[in-house]
Amino acid sequence: MRNSENYIITGSDTVSANDETTWSFPGAFVGFASWLMALGIPFLFYGSNTLFFFLYTWPFFLALMPVAVVVGIALHSLLNGKLLYSSLCTVMTVVAMVGLLFLWLMG
Repeated sequence: MRNSENYIITGSDTVSANDETTWSFPGAFVGFASWLMALGIPFLFYGSNTLFFFLYTWPFFLALMPVAVVVGIALHSLLNGKLLYSSLCTVMTVVAMVGLLFLWLMG
């Protein structure tokens, strides 16, 4: 015998048409793009010597990539899908995270 239940379908169980979801793809894309941009900022200050620094510290910066994507998704969801505001907040947050990590590793 199967484990089953009998459901009674009534008209009151319909899903509202006004339920809008905030999709995570724009937030994830903004988070990843801001992570790439934040990795490029040390090159503006230190030039090509940054590559030698990244040679030994790349696992730390690589670990920030999924964090940046999750921050992008979370901020895009918290700001109700407003792409401009969530993009600005995500860029500022991710640049601050990468900058703090860079300064911490520099000693």
